Amino acid sequence: MKPVKELELERRLVEKIKLFLLELGNVFTFIGNQYRLTLSNKDYAVDLLFFNRRLRALVAIDLKVSEFKPEYIGKMNFYLGLLDDQVKQPDENPSIGIVLCADKEHVEVEIALRDVNKPIGVADYQLQFPEKEIKELISNELKKQKE
Repeated sequence: MKPVKELELERRLVEKIKLFLLELGNVFTFIGNQYRLTLSNKDYAVDLLFFNRRLRALVAIDLKVSEFKPEYIGKMNFYLGLLDDQVKQPDENPSIGIVLCADKEHVEVEIALRDVNKPIGVADYQLQFPEKEIKELISNELKKQKE
């Protein structure tokens, strides 16, 4: 199960999906959130899945409330392989992945992406809440999960 903070981030994005799509431009179409993929009787879920009409490609977004970890690239690479095998149409281009993290270290990202052949990008985001409130919120959530 996904951590509560990532589910909350996803929920907020999905609530504002119309505004989010307008910002992305009219070339994006929303396919779904927690988009299910199955392999060997195991279920996997892409946080957000879009289709870019201009690029003619699926765009998978993996949301992370933590700083970037190299293993996120392996997970996204796996998702893109499943999307290309199971969802992509023959006339479409290979799927594209975006890992959206709270923070990233550029050299770490560069090394993690070095030998990956699929189109994956890593971006960080800024929350609109004051930093002190975010730290308190995260601290309280971690305490609740330990109880």
